[in-house]
Amino acid sequence: MIGDFNIRDSLWNTLFPHHSSIINDLLIIANSFNLTLLSLTNPCPTRYSDTEGVSNSVIDLMFLQYGSDETDHHSIHLEWHLTLDYAPLTISVPIMDEVVNTSRLSIQQNSKQEVTFVEEVTSIFKNLDTSSISDKPHLENTVNHLNVLINQAWNRHAKQSRTTKHSKQWWNEDCNKSLNEYRTTRSLENWKRFKKVVKTPRDHFST
Repeated sequence: MIGDFNIRDSLWNTLFPHHSSIINDLLIIANSFNLTLLSLTNPCPTRYSDTEGVSNSVIDLMFLQYGSDETDHHSIHLEWHLTLDYAPLTISVPIMDEVVNTSRLSIQQNSKQEVTFVEEVTSIFKNLDTSSISDKPHLENTVNHLNVLINQAWNRHAKQSRTTKHSKQWWNEDCNKSLNEYRTTRSLENWKRFKKVVKTPRDHFST
């Protein structure tokens, strides 16, 4: 919560001798949103008056999340106000580095790999020995063994694919083959064939 609150108070300006009763209400409202008034790294006025006899004041405030050790103070940039009445307020918000995976294991829809994978998983279920399941621990062991077998089948047939903003979930091997044919010949006929091949899986995915 940041802005010009137009309130002069000794709480944030030690040169101002008075405390306003409405400050308590402001702090209560901020606290209801889990916000707290930030401390200043360089206490100085935020508004600069051009009127003779009117002193500079601190009326711009910044409230942030309560209890945050990383964002518990802000700065007033006196040198940036230039011809403006107000000096800018800034705060540095740390952003943690995040690793974003750009590749993943996948099996293309309607591909030979998908058919083989489904066949293997079906076979795993058919041949699963359930005769020893007599209690909860035996059931958990069987389920864990089943999970291992399915993961092994997946890893055998899945391929590493790079995820980009152009990636399409409906793209299959037929689309890839048709596109390569067009790129090889650059013929209008192959282009029309490619558009037709692409249309079916794309329409199916969108519905």
